[in-house]
Amino acid sequence: MPTRVKRPSILAKLSITVGLLAFQGYLGYHVVTGTFGMESQREMLEEIKVLEARQAALEIEIDSYEHRIALFDPRQLDPDILTERARALLGLVHPDDVIIVPDGGR
Repeated sequence: MPTRVKRPSILAKLSITVGLLAFQGYLGYHVVTGTFGMESQREMLEEIKVLEARQAALEIEIDSYEHRIALFDPRQLDPDILTERARALLGLVHPDDVIIVPDGGR
């Protein structure tokens, strides 16, 4: 009795090929435009640059505040700042001081 080998139909082969190509297209689309794709990566890198610049500005501001706070440390009071603040609060001046009064009317 002869045996006949049944060949798969051309439609089955085409449908598998088309399905795999569609899946590759889906993956390729998401590589480019997905949440972690190339376009999103570019946007994230730009945002990182903006945030690093903001961080640098905030670090400068923090250093400024830390310096100003250190000036008020009772163990390290700067005598110039102390006398300046005391004179401003009490309205006193030294005989050697030059006083400049701004003219508020003009």
